[in-house]
Amino acid sequence: MVLAVPRALSSGWLVALVLLIWEVYARLRPSVFFPPLSEVLANFGTLWLSSDPGKLFMSDLLLEQAGISLGRFAAGWSLSVLVGTAVGVLLGRSPIASSMYNPTVRFFIAVPSTMLLPIAVQLFGVTSQMNISLVFLGTVWIIMINTADGVAGVDPMWLRSARSLQLGRWTHYRRVIIPAAMPRIMTGLRVSLGTGLILMIISELYATTVGLGYQIVVAGNNFLYADMWSAFVLVGLIGILLNSIFTLIERRVLRWERRSGMADL
Repeated sequence: MVLAVPRALSSGWLVALVLLIWEVYARLRPSVFFPPLSEVLANFGTLWLSSDPGKLFMSDLLLEQAGISLGRFAAGWSLSVLVGTAVGVLLGRSPIASSMYNPTVRFFIAVPSTMLLPIAVQLFGVTSQMNISLVFLGTVWIIMINTADGVAGVDPMWLRSARSLQLGRWTHYRRVIIPAAMPRIMTGLRVSLGTGLILMIISELYATTVGLGYQIVVAGNNFLYADMWSAFVLVGLIGILLNSIFTLIERRVLRWERRSGMADL
């Protein structure tokens, strides 16, 4: 508790400085394209917040549009987690499968995810399936390669000890391999979380009729730049919230490991 306040101050001063620079710069160099932060925040309250505690002070627009976007993101990312971890375990445990499919995985992880947007549009058209598929195609390789590396890197001493106990195949995976690989798996999930959120917004910028990305496009096309910037702020806050939730889950899952990553700084 004693260290909590200094840590909060040390991590928040840069954000406060950036926001102050935003406000001062926008006041000194007035532009319709770049409104002051105070104007954006006032617009943020009007667009995205309400006085109704029954709706957790969220406006109907926020509940509708964010609900659609997060639903697409959750569907695509959840599918990536299922496929990526399952195939990653197979690649990590089977040298034959790894030699056959690792080049393909490495190829797709090297392809910029945004290049997949035209392919997703061709395959699914302007539908929610297109948004979900882009999130899936852009995140599954990250999870897959981290899972495979984590499984392949399990300490051989642990595997020999498990064999000496004559554990069943399922128990062997559940009690030894998966827990040992979990730090790398969680790293892949964390990286894919941010990538998936970015792809969700990008897909909605170009091919959809609802969602937060679509709201940004509509505001920009109608010269409502305060609305557009307030939507950017909302997306950033959603990203921080998702990352915070994932950090709590990660600490719970890896409570046996003494972590010292960025989340602990």
